[in-house]
Amino acid sequence: MTYIIGLNAYHGDASACIIKDGQIVAAAEEERFLRIKHWAGFPAKSIQFCLDKAGVSLSDISVIAINSNPRANIFRKITHTIQNRVHWDLISDRLRNRNARMSLRKSLELHFPDHKFTGNIKNIEHHIAHLSSAFHLSPYENASIVSVDGFGDFASGCWGIGSGNEITVERQVHYPHSLGAFYQAITQFIGFPNYGDEYKVMGLAPYGEPIYLDKMREIVLLQEDGSYRLNLKYFIYHRQKIAYEWENGSPSVGKLYSDDMVDLLGEAREKSEELSKFHKDIAASAQAMFEVALFHLLNKIFEQHGSENLCLAGGCGNNSVANGKIRRNTSFKNIYIAASAGDAGGAIGAAHQVFYSENPRDPQAAHMPHAYLGPSFSNQNISDLLKLRATDLGSDMFEIKKVESLDQLVKLTAPEIAKGNVIGWFQGAMEWGPRALGNRSILGDPRRSDMKDILNKKIKRRESFRPFAPSILRERVSDWFEEDDDVPFMMKVFQFKKERRYEIPAVCHADGSGRLQTVYRETNERYYALIEEFESMTGVPILLNTSFNENEPVVCKPEEALNCFLRTKMDVVVMNDFFIRRL
Repeated sequence: MTYIIGLNAYHGDASACIIKDGQIVAAAEEERFLRIKHWAGFPAKSIQFCLDKAGVSLSDISVIAINSNPRANIFRKITHTIQNRVHWDLISDRLRNRNARMSLRKSLELHFPDHKFTGNIKNIEHHIAHLSSAFHLSPYENASIVSVDGFGDFASGCWGIGSGNEITVERQVHYPHSLGAFYQAITQFIGFPNYGDEYKVMGLAPYGEPIYLDKMREIVLLQEDGSYRLNLKYFIYHRQKIAYEWENGSPSVGKLYSDDMVDLLGEAREKSEELSKFHKDIAASAQAMFEVALFHLLNKIFEQHGSENLCLAGGCGNNSVANGKIRRNTSFKNIYIAASAGDAGGAIGAAHQVFYSENPRDPQAAHMPHAYLGPSFSNQNISDLLKLRATDLGSDMFEIKKVESLDQLVKLTAPEIAKGNVIGWFQGAMEWGPRALGNRSILGDPRRSDMKDILNKKIKRRESFRPFAPSILRERVSDWFEEDDDVPFMMKVFQFKKERRYEIPAVCHADGSGRLQTVYRETNERYYALIEEFESMTGVPILLNTSFNENEPVVCKPEEALNCFLRTKMDVVVMNDFFIRRL
């Protein structure tokens, strides 16, 4: 047996996974254990969870693979530094980060003093890890493979061909040019400064019009070979030091754009300033520019390869709006996007790249059908918690039932959803990746036009323009959406059929779209049964699904779920076979 640990470490969304003979045993992000969004650093708790789940110790691990190789593109780094007279502060920051990444053995010794690691450490180039996380876990024997993100190992984009177990890189876009940096800069410009806020721009874009697309074309310059460059006068990150915080906490990035961007577009929004039509139009224009650049690249790649299969990864692979339009704007027919397209997913990619560099690959066996790879808890765990918290759960305020069957559970829960109540749904193994997929979810009735307001008032307290997602039975997708496809990881946005939109206003966005999750009986029997029961009651095979949290990482443990339930105005929480309702 061969055990390999994969890591995304010393960077935002730190994570770990473990694979056994090429099969994923466990995977988790460090933020879920430390309760700090996008936590950056060494993922010690994630590693420990993976070891525990696999029932092994560090001494049993053959290889630890990390999704970064400081030596990648080294000559380009040196040349860029000399030619552009880069400020010494910027160079010293990069060197400190490089040294941190090269101290993996020291980190292991520090966090696991009683466990000896005698295996090999392998550095996998950042974008190779991204490509592996998509292709090696896809169902395709051959595919075009594309990674697009901010930056990693001095590159922002990478593409080529996946065949069998081999990844062949044909082209890269190197620092300082980056579609991810462009999108992040616009995100900051619109007044969303936090690391990972790009999804807010996606949510805001449908409320605006892309009237500034011509100006965006002055920022992002499309190349004849399908690649892209940035007009660097609109950015500052490449020529002077900006604030980067990556160590042992929530990551943050200083302002990326220059005063020239303000001159081009207008005044940037302050975080507390009300969103105006101008800001919505900027969001729409930036999203449109991103899509133009992505489809330009993908069409050129299709011309070269001719394959109808595409595997997409990198942080920009989280742009589910663009992903849902690929089939309509390119000749690709089959598009696989991993459950965690961003940097966390590099942990899985690094591990699989190591494994498949020495082993053959059977696409059917390698394919990752679900993302339920995190911690799970027994009914006994939950029973013990409820006894411990008995004072908080008095019988005059709460009804607590333990059911004896799945049928009884869904027959209790589905009517609560149909009544307009908000349900915390805590089941099985925690999801891997940024999306709640029916095991750590808050659920609502998609038919209620006021459900968004109810959720924001009772629990989420987030911007009103942000959409909520529809989870739908896989067999019903073609009845409700204009596209029919597998979307198990909620990584694509499709248009609802026009005649259906009025039926599910809570999950239909301003432009008639929904970021769907297709639900399968084979991979999540409980969630499937709940949606099926809701359909039998209402005729709608869809539930509103949002992550089980309140301005924090998605809950991991039963106590976190219970705490979230108690401090908010959630109506019901269902934890495994325990049904708890407010009276």
